[in-house]
Amino acid sequence: MKQQRWSERAKHPFVVGGNAALSILLIFMVAAAVMVEYGRQQFYGSGPLTSEEVVVVPRGLGVRQIADLLEEKGIIENKWTFVTGLQFTGSRGSLQAGEYAFPSGASMNDVMKIIASGKVIEHPVTIAEGLTSEQIVKRLAEIDVLSGEFRQIPPEGSLLPETYRVTRGTSREQMIKRMTAARDKALEEAWANRDPSIPVKSPFELLVLASIIEKETAIASERARVAAVFVNRLKKNMRLQSDPTIIYGLVGGKGSLGRPILRSEITRRSPYNTYVINGLPPGPIANVGREALEAAARPAKTDDLYFVADGSGGHAFASSYQEHRQNVAKWRAIERERGAAEADRVDPEDAEEVAPAAAGEASGRRG
Repeated sequence: MKQQRWSERAKHPFVVGGNAALSILLIFMVAAAVMVEYGRQQFYGSGPLTSEEVVVVPRGLGVRQIADLLEEKGIIENKWTFVTGLQFTGSRGSLQAGEYAFPSGASMNDVMKIIASGKVIEHPVTIAEGLTSEQIVKRLAEIDVLSGEFRQIPPEGSLLPETYRVTRGTSREQMIKRMTAARDKALEEAWANRDPSIPVKSPFELLVLASIIEKETAIASERARVAAVFVNRLKKNMRLQSDPTIIYGLVGGKGSLGRPILRSEITRRSPYNTYVINGLPPGPIANVGREALEAAARPAKTDDLYFVADGSGGHAFASSYQEHRQNVAKWRAIERERGAAEADRVDPEDAEEVAPAAAGEASGRRG
C-alpha cells in the first residue's frame, strides 16, 4: 500500500515538473560551466596572429566597435568572447585610442592589456641639422604619421633639429612647438655655459654664430675649431667671409643654391654677405643642433684665422695667410684632379681681391 502511494506521489505532476526543472537547471549549469571554461580558454589562450600586427584604434569607438575592428584585422577570433572578457575583468571602460603593435600569438587578454595600457607606438622623426625653417616645414609635411597644416613658417633658427619620438596623429603645429621649446632650452644652456671671452653680446648673436658654424662643417670634431676661426676674426675686426652666408642672402629659406657661387655674387651687397658686411649677419642662416651651439659658446683655443677644404670632407686650418695659401694650393690641385674647376667661381685665394677689406678668406665650403 505504501509503495503504491509513493509511486503515485512520484507520478504527481508537481514532482515530475520539479524533477524536470532540476534536470534542466543542472544541464544548464553544466553547459554554462562548459561555455565559461571554453570562453576562458579562448580569452587567455594564444590568438590567431602569426606575426606582429599594427592596428590603429581611432578615437570615439565604443567597446563593440573596437572588438569589430580587432576581429576584422585578425587580432582576435571572436569579438563576443572579447567583449565578455572585458566585462568579467572589469576592463570595459579602460580601452584607449591609439596605434598599437600586437605580437604573434597574443591572447585576447594580452590584446586587452595592450590597448588598456595606452602604450602606443612612437615613431622617430629625425630633422637634420643645418636645414632652414622652410626646409624643415617641407620635411614635416612629408611625414605621414603627423597631421594638420602649418599656420606659418617659423622664424629662422627657432627650431632644434634632432630626433623626436611622436605618436601617430601628432599635429605638425605640436611638432613645431616642441622643436621651438627644445631650441629655447638648448640655447639657454649654451649661453649659460659660454666662454665669457667670446665676442657675442646676446643669446641671439650666439645663435647666429652657431648657424654659420653649422653650415660650414658637418664634422663634429671640427666644429669647435671652425668656431675658433670666426671668434678670432670677430675679435680682430676681420670680416667672416663665410660662403653659406652669401648663399642665404641669395636664396633665403630655400637653403641650397644648387651651383657654385659666382664671382659677381661675392661682391653683391646683402645684409647676409659676410664678404661685404662687418661682423655677424642680422639673423641665423639655418637651424642649429646642440653641438654647433656648444661650439659657438666654447670654441677651441687656437690662433686659426683661415680654413679651406682638404679633400677628405674636412678642412685644413691655418693661423697665417701664407700657410693658408699653401693649403689653398693643395685644395686647388685636388680640384683640378677631380675636374671640378669652375671658370666663374671665386677661388679661395682670390678672396683678398674680391673683398680687400678682409685679411683673407675664412671659409672653404661651398654648400
